[in-house]
Amino acid sequence: MLKKQTVWLLTMLSLMIVLSVYYLNAPTEGDLAYFDADEQQDQTTSSSNLDQLMNDSNLEETEEASMEEDAAEEETEMDDLNTSSINTNDYFTATRIEITNQRSAERERLEEIVASSDSSSDEKNEAYEAMKEIDTLNTKENILEEELKSNGYEEVLVRNVSDNNLVISVQADSLSATEANQIIQQAKDEFGEIKIEVNYKSS
Repeated sequence: MLKKQTVWLLTMLSLMIVLSVYYLNAPTEGDLAYFDADEQQDQTTSSSNLDQLMNDSNLEETEEASMEEDAAEEETEMDDLNTSSINTNDYFTATRIEITNQRSAERERLEEIVASSDSSSDEKNEAYEAMKEIDTLNTKENILEEELKSNGYEEVLVRNVSDNNLVISVQADSLSATEANQIIQQAKDEFGEIKIEVNYKSS
């Protein structure tokens, strides 16, 4: 009987020790609730921050896309404006001014060679002949332009783009093969046998 009581007492004592250890190490219900609430708050905060970052990123991408579209539209408008200008009388005026400026700069360079004491006689002679060629070319172009205008073309531009290569542009709504051949023949009468390109610009 005593032995059974001893065993029972030891068993109960062991059980109490185990329970004591368990209760000492186990978290309380309040701690669990606090921890969950804190974790939930962190998750909510992290989710909110992530959403905000995503919204900010999307907003920046939208603004960048909008700016790119505006720039593209502006560039297209400028291209359309330039194209529109090129298809009018401004094409003839702008091109003629460009040619005049190029030839004026070349003539000034040649005049400096002729006037320079450092230039040899051959260099001066070559520069002088080149100046005469520029003057002759300008005269022939002007004569042919006036002749073609007398045929009824409102605007004409004749330009020698390179040696033996002449480009003639006329302002017209259309240009038939017969009219183009007539222009080519008049150009050959003035410039001789050279390569001639004829095109037209509608008003």
